[in-house]
Amino acid sequence: METQMQIFVTGGSGFVGQHLVRRLVRAGHEVRALARTDSAADLVGRLGAEPVLGDLADLVNDTPPQWTSALRGVDAVVHGAAYMAFWGPDDVFRRANLDPTVALHQAAASAAVPRFVLISAASVSSGSQRATVVDERTAEGRPNVAYSRIKLETERVLLSAATPTMTTVALRPPFIWGAGMSTLDDFVAAVEAGRFSWIDNGKHTVDFVHVDNLAEAAYLALTAGRAGRTYYVTDGTPMPARDFFTPLLATRGVDVSAARSVPFAVAAPLGALLEAGARLLRRPEPPMLTNWITTFMGRDRSYDITAARTELNYAPSVSLADGLAEMADSLSH
Repeated sequence: METQMQIFVTGGSGFVGQHLVRRLVRAGHEVRALARTDSAADLVGRLGAEPVLGDLADLVNDTPPQWTSALRGVDAVVHGAAYMAFWGPDDVFRRANLDPTVALHQAAASAAVPRFVLISAASVSSGSQRATVVDERTAEGRPNVAYSRIKLETERVLLSAATPTMTTVALRPPFIWGAGMSTLDDFVAAVEAGRFSWIDNGKHTVDFVHVDNLAEAAYLALTAGRAGRTYYVTDGTPMPARDFFTPLLATRGVDVSAARSVPFAVAAPLGALLEAGARLLRRPEPPMLTNWITTFMGRDRSYDITAARTELNYAPSVSLADGLAEMADSLSH
């Protein structure tokens, strides 16, 4: 039997966090989960974690919040909480994500926590980097959305920090999917409003990771992974966008098999024009087509997970068929 550990989790009431907490509890570990609200505390409590009432935003104040005492004695921190959106200025994400994360990392080091696992994002290399296959040795370039730019900045600050008693590793998942995902809502809304279109008939390769596979990678990173390293984590089955999103949306009763298609040569400049106009007018909501959408759906991109396989002993176990079946089953009850 493996040694029982005490783990501090942020974002435990979220989509990824709930799956991670279940995985850690199932392995026999003691989990403390930060919760901003009573309802979040109730949820993580039902999952088997000890709720710690507090807010990451409090970390950027002059006086450390009382809840940081819960970091003492833990064996690892898994930081999954983040404000996630594909629209907005860098400063918003810097205040919401970078500053609290750096403060949490410093607090964990001060509390003598041995290991810190950051849930980052594969989109840190989506933008000016246009390689079709990317691994940890590939230069990230400049990401084309603020969320991803600040994720990359956060990685660099944490992984270069001088914390001799604490090992820090970062996981880079691409599109995270599975039963209970909310990111599918925007796609469904676009279809229902008649705004959904394939780019180049959905032929371009996309990559993705099932939420349980990501939770497993985070679990493995508690005891594996080299200090200062990043690891791309996927299902290991990249495929054309049409082959992935058609059955994924079908679990929500949405049929996109006959949706119209726009050539990339048209979509890319149109997306850039619409985005530039929306930024100029400081629109709070993104336009119907953005640089991120044309990059994600209009360019081939997959991630080589050799490093995760060899250094974390990661082996994705939830297949596309299994995950789709679970989603369909969850919506039928």
